[in-house]
Amino acid sequence: MTIGKLAKLADVSTDTLRFYEDERLLIPAKKSEAGYRLYGEDAVRRLDFIRHAQHCGMTLSEIRQLLEMKADDRSCCSDVRSLAIRKKLQLEQKIKTMQAMSQALSELIEICTDEGKPVDDCPILAALESSMANQQHEPH
Repeated sequence: MTIGKLAKLADVSTDTLRFYEDERLLIPAKKSEAGYRLYGEDAVRRLDFIRHAQHCGMTLSEIRQLLEMKADDRSCCSDVRSLAIRKKLQLEQKIKTMQAMSQALSELIEICTDEGKPVDDCPILAALESSMANQQHEPH
């Protein structure tokens, strides 16, 4: 099938498919005599795999690793599991970081009790400026 048909079937743009090709995630089965990319049915399954892996938080680089493992007879399930564990730990760290940022914002919001104050007297801005000044003076 052509790139246009594959894009419609997979509900992605042809630019996305070309990008995936550039990233070595998707490879046309062959090219027509006119030079058009032609894909097999496995391309739709591969695109579903890519989308599901992205939904699990995998980067394109990690997805490429998974696809390479899948194609390599020397790879085993523990290799894939290790990659999944690393990704889960990264995601958990991001969650902790985002929770800390959310808490910091909650604290800033709580100190702003008079919404009618002029911007120059905004306690949130003052706290942020004070925090930035303290960080610039701390030894690294």
